[in-house]
Amino acid sequence: MSVPTSSQRTPSPDDNGRTRPVVQETNDGTVATTSSDTSAVAVVTDGVAGTGITAAPLPGGGAPVAQSTLFAGRLRDIWRLVTLNRKVAFGASIVAFFVLIAMFGPLLVRGDPNALGPDTLVGPSSTHWFGTTQTGQDVFTQVIDGTRTSLILGFVIGIIAAAVSVVVGMTAGYFGGVIDDVLSLVTNVFLVLPAFALAVVMASYFPFRGPLQLAIIITITSWSWGARLLRAQTLSMRQRDFVEAARATGESTWRIIFYEILPNEIAIIAASLLGTITYAILAEIGFEFLGLGDVTIPSWGVMLFWAQNNDALLLGAWWWFVPPGLCAALVGAALAFINFGIDEAANPRLRSEPKKKVVNVKKKGVA
Repeated sequence: MSVPTSSQRTPSPDDNGRTRPVVQETNDGTVATTSSDTSAVAVVTDGVAGTGITAAPLPGGGAPVAQSTLFAGRLRDIWRLVTLNRKVAFGASIVAFFVLIAMFGPLLVRGDPNALGPDTLVGPSSTHWFGTTQTGQDVFTQVIDGTRTSLILGFVIGIIAAAVSVVVGMTAGYFGGVIDDVLSLVTNVFLVLPAFALAVVMASYFPFRGPLQLAIIITITSWSWGARLLRAQTLSMRQRDFVEAARATGESTWRIIFYEILPNEIAIIAASLLGTITYAILAEIGFEFLGLGDVTIPSWGVMLFWAQNNDALLLGAWWWFVPPGLCAALVGAALAFINFGIDEAANPRLRSEPKKKVVNVKKKGVA
């Protein structure tokens, strides 16, 4: 087996006194750069770094840097900023608690939430933790079972509405011209109309009632705000240098929008998503409280609907309407805390820096 020969040039110092990288060429096609500075050492074989990760050369002929390493470092920075924020941690813990209840609550608390019983309007006790309704239904079972319905509807509707706002807003901002005029006109129309009032009118004349009805109505009335913000941000980014460079390299339009511009708008998209989810959960509860949904499916809004119809407030049955209302308020507040925390992580001006402690050190004289 023959040992590959190599040709090497002697390192020479540059103007700053540092040793310049030396290129070694071998007869087996291997190219290596070496330097006395360990931070500039890299070995590349046929365009692949020695670690097996595709490397991209830096401008000016520097050592190649792995794209996956840069991406992982950025994710670690984002994760550190989010986890160190107390508002995000507090809100995420509350949302995680309700998500766990929605996932495993109906499996642990077995029972029909609509089952009638002999104990009517009984207050909280060891038998019925949250009391019972006027027809003997267990309120605790209804709250546990209704958590799944309210959260699933809220998150699904919020994600769909946020996706619509991303597509409409970024398309209008990037293309401009006639496309921007048409999409902006539609967006402005939905912004001017009161969302909840329009949704109530649409729900009243909808041909059927149920979760699909609420999903369609809330999505139609909740996408315009996020689309307006994303359009404005995309307008400011479409002439940036990195976008022009992507166009010059022949990248497709949709790849530029979703791979170049979209990652720089994550903070706005996250804020829009959380705001839409909050609106979707509260709107779903409001529609069902007004009787515009399917009142046979247990949810927080349906519980409030039946409590209002059966005069729970006049009868003093506070345990009937307080638990679902408190759950809705806690979820809404938790999502708001997460939204505020993400804003602080994305905007350095909103961050609260820890106060630095000043320690006075007395110097002792030396004899």
